[in-house]
Amino acid sequence: MTEGKKYTAAAARVDRTKLYDVQQAVALVRSAAYAKFNETLEVALRLGVDPKHADQMVRGTVVLPHGTGAKIRVAVVASGEKVREAEDAGADVVGGDDLVAKIQAGYLDFEALVATPDMMKSLGRLGKVLGPRGLMPNPKAGTVTFDVAKAVKELKAGKIEFRVDKTAIIHCPVGKMSFEDKALVENAEALISAIQKAKPAAAKGKYVKSIFLGSTMGPSVPVDPAVADRLVGRTA
Repeated sequence: MTEGKKYTAAAARVDRTKLYDVQQAVALVRSAAYAKFNETLEVALRLGVDPKHADQMVRGTVVLPHGTGAKIRVAVVASGEKVREAEDAGADVVGGDDLVAKIQAGYLDFEALVATPDMMKSLGRLGKVLGPRGLMPNPKAGTVTFDVAKAVKELKAGKIEFRVDKTAIIHCPVGKMSFEDKALVENAEALISAIQKAKPAAAKGKYVKSIFLGSTMGPSVPVDPAVADRLVGRTA
C-alpha cells in the first residue's frame, strides 16, 4: 500500500461537511493516524485579521498543561548572578558575550533562547541569524527578562509561542500522539483559549474563522470555531 493510499483511507474517516468539538477531533485524528512514528498533534487557526497592520498582529505565549512531549534545549545569555540562576533552573547552555560570539560563529544547538535585557544590545546584531529561525528573544514572549529562572522553567514545562503568519494563520504543535486523549484535548484547548484572549481590539468581524486539528502525516479535522468563544467563557 502506498503512502497516498494510506492517506486517502485515513481521510475517508473524516466528514469534511461536519464541524467537531475538540474531544471528537482528537479521537478522530488518532483513529486516522497511520504513521509508524510518534506523530505530533498540530492545531491550525485561520483568523479574521490583517497581519500587515501592526494593530492586528496576534502574538503571545501559553504554557501547555501537559507540555509538548519534546525535550527543549534552552540557551540563556546573561551576566553576573543571572548566569548561576539560569544554570540552577536547568538551562542547557548559559553564557554572556562568549555565548553571543559562539552563536555568531554558527552555534545553534538549542530550541529556545532567553536573554536578560542588558544583554540584548550584544544579541541585537544577530537578528539576521536568530530572527528567521524564530529564536530572537522578545519581551512579549517572556524571553527577554531578568527572571531567567522562571523563563527557563516555563519553557522546559511546555511553554510555546504563537504568532499569526502573513496569511493570517497560526499553526502550533500541542503534544505527541502517544499522549492520552485527555491531555491532548486540554493542550489544544489551552492554545485555542490563549489565541482567543489575544484578539486585537482592531480586529473586526469574525475573529476565529476556522480551526483544524491534525497529526503530522494524517488528515486534518475541522473543529467548530465557536469552541474558541466557549472556552474563554468557561475559563473567564
